[in-house]
Amino acid sequence: MPVSAIAPDTAQAGASRTRLSDNYDTFLVLLTAQLQNQDPLAPMDSTQFTQQLVQFSQVEQQIRTNEQLESLVGHYTAASAGTALSYLGRDALIESDSTALVDGAASWGYTLGAAAAGPVTLTVKDARGATVFETTGDHTQGSHLFNWDGRNAQGAAVAPGTYRLVVGAADSEGEDITAKFTVRETIRGVDFSGATPLVITSTGSRDLGLIRAVLDDG
Repeated sequence: MPVSAIAPDTAQAGASRTRLSDNYDTFLVLLTAQLQNQDPLAPMDSTQFTQQLVQFSQVEQQIRTNEQLESLVGHYTAASAGTALSYLGRDALIESDSTALVDGAASWGYTLGAAAAGPVTLTVKDARGATVFETTGDHTQGSHLFNWDGRNAQGAAVAPGTYRLVVGAADSEGEDITAKFTVRETIRGVDFSGATPLVITSTGSRDLGLIRAVLDDG
């Protein structure tokens, strides 16, 4: 399946090589005819066709480079597919500020690169960007965990769906502290429809590059 994603490029490289070969053969035929029929008293300048030979060589080298790169992409895609399949059914820590509310619970990990000088606000927003719940978080530098029970500010349970966590924090100089997020989700499937495979979780499709850790089944 991954190979199909690069098949058009491979076919294009093959067509380019065929055209180059045809042009090169035609060039040699014309060059031979010119050499055979040149005026002995005014021989052809060899510089021009020497430059053309060099250009043909450079184009051929570029085509070979493209073919090698396509081969590497194919190997990488196949390796990515194998990696993604090995994650099926396992929990993973994924870099994201959004996760699904499942069975009335959602959890985020957030990391502060510096200690906050004042209160840290944790705001849960729904898919439309509306604030659903707000509380305060840990202000110290480092990694922290926030567990949400799926209830809004009035204590009512909200509908299942995807929710995003926003962290508001500032350092001693009043500069905003950018938080990094991770969520724990179970990998339920693999999507091969694109150029590179994606893992499927309860939130949707996730890029393999966002996976920060795959947790032991035990």
